[in-house]
Amino acid sequence: MTPIALTMGEPAGIGSEIALLAWLRRAQDGVPSFFVIDDPLRLERLAARLGWSVKLRRIAAPEEAAAAGEALPVLPLTLPRAPEAGRPDPANAAAVIAAITTGADLVTAGRAAALVTNPIQKEALYAAGFRHPGHTEFLAELAGGATPAMMLVCAELRVVPVTIHQPLREALAALTTERIIAAGRIAAAALARDFGIARPRLAVAGLNPHAGENGTLGREEIDIIAPAVAALRDAGIAVEGPAPADTLFHPAARRRYDAALCMYHDQALIPLKTIDFAGGVNVTCGLPFIRTSPDHGTALDIAGTGKADPTSLIAALRLAGAMAASRARHRTAG
Repeated sequence: MTPIALTMGEPAGIGSEIALLAWLRRAQDGVPSFFVIDDPLRLERLAARLGWSVKLRRIAAPEEAAAAGEALPVLPLTLPRAPEAGRPDPANAAAVIAAITTGADLVTAGRAAALVTNPIQKEALYAAGFRHPGHTEFLAELAGGATPAMMLVCAELRVVPVTIHQPLREALAALTTERIIAAGRIAAAALARDFGIARPRLAVAGLNPHAGENGTLGREEIDIIAPAVAALRDAGIAVEGPAPADTLFHPAARRRYDAALCMYHDQALIPLKTIDFAGGVNVTCGLPFIRTSPDHGTALDIAGTGKADPTSLIAALRLAGAMAASRARHRTAG
């Protein structure tokens, strides 16, 4: 099996800890084959300090990962400075970016089945001249200018925020019919190709309380959202809405759709994290390769303590493997 590439993320955060824990739990949790793009000496020292028995094997290429046996395969990447837990250092930013770029190159070339990215600390990267809002936009550029959409996934829910990391006032101003249509098209294509759903069903949340009450509580549903729903339906996508967001996420409602389009970040993230706080996965749809990530940050406050929970990373690795298998079947069927 072609292995999954896992980037190191912020060296001062919990990324390497949860990578080591995912490796230790790979058998019991059904984690697919993966290798890490990281500094092997740092990993060895971290595992020793935390008392974890993890063997490492340096590899020169992903194709060598299968021969590593019980050892965690590491594609070496040297950090200029030894990281201090909880204290990001801009001097290591270039290595963090190089890990992402290397992973994207490998998955694009088919030498890795998918790319899983550990969380980054954006402020440290910005201080070193990184000009992207985050992973998603950087990967879109590496993919040749693809138009991505964020999908958050857990076992019981998939949500796609149409606007993402913007102040709420700016997000509402940026909400357009065209953006909703684009997110819906990307989501439907991803559900078919990467999740094996032959006829995806989308639900579209309203923006205002009670989905605007026919215009008495706001006209966004009438002027912006309903036309997008109609356009998606005309494109052959099974879609319903706009629906009141406060009735869209209870168990019976969730059985009626495969993913919900939400108008802003917290409308999507609150229900998902309420349902499965530890196990959520961030998926970037619309790229020519598969990318998942844990749905949490760098957790600088507990970095280096061994207290980090690898549940979300394990879920991200498992989902990446399942998506890769689904995409392969889709290519064969096509």
